[in-house]
Order: sequence, then C-alpha cells, then structure tokens
Amino acid sequence: MTTSHLVFHHFGLAIRRPVEARKLLGILGYTEGAPVFDPVQNVNLQLCTHATHPTVEIIWPGNPGGPVDKLVQRHQSGIIYHLCYETDNLAAALAELESAGLLPICISPPAPAPLFDGRPVSFYNVPGIGLIEILE
Repeated sequence: MTTSHLVFHHFGLAIRRPVEARKLLGILGYTEGAPVFDPVQNVNLQLCTHATHPTVEIIWPGNPGGPVDKLVQRHQSGIIYHLCYETDNLAAALAELESAGLLPICISPPAPAPLFDGRPVSFYNVPGIGLIEILE
C-alpha cells in the first residue's frame, strides 16, 4: 500500500549541542539554514539541506525542562528520534495510516512551526515505528 498524502521531508536529530553535527554535515556538503528557537516546543532547531542526501533537522534543548532534555541526557551522542513527512491533507494521511493497520497516536496536535514559516506541524507515535512529525 502506498500513500499519495505523505512525502518524506527530513530526519530529526536530537543532540546536546549543535557544534559537532554542524561540522559533520558541513564536511558532507550540507547547507545550514538559520537556527530558530521554537518557544512552543522549547527547542532550538536548524534545518540542513543537501542536493542529494536527505534533509536533517538539528534539534537541541532550549531552556531547561524542554521535551528533548531527557532524550539527549539518555543519548549523549545524539539520536535520530523522528521522521518527518509532508502532506497536503492531514486527515487523509492519517486515515491511510489507520487503514494500513498503523494506529497513529497524537502526541502534539497541529501547531504553527517557526522553522517552517508558521506551517502547522503535528507529532504522532506510531506503535512499531516510533515518532513521526507531519508538516502540512
């Protein structure tokens, strides 16, 4: 089964500090976007793009107590912790996942994302898969 409503967008890499990730991505030929602070998620974000490699979103803690704090404490070298897909129809995309027997559980409902010029993003835990972000 394939879906026309979900297109891969990026990997989300949670890290303690962006320095090492920027170095590696720079060596690989990635272009760094401007860092952005997302007050709703309490994280710093930076999108890094490449002509032929997948896009990588670098995510590091904002103020103490943010959602990635515990994650980066457990995985001090960093971890790819979400996949992001873009959609033109969130309801249809979620319905297609459900019809395939995947049961997305909403972790964070759609909210404007500063990194994506205010476009809504939402997060879902998909049992057996992990965390996915959906960018509308």
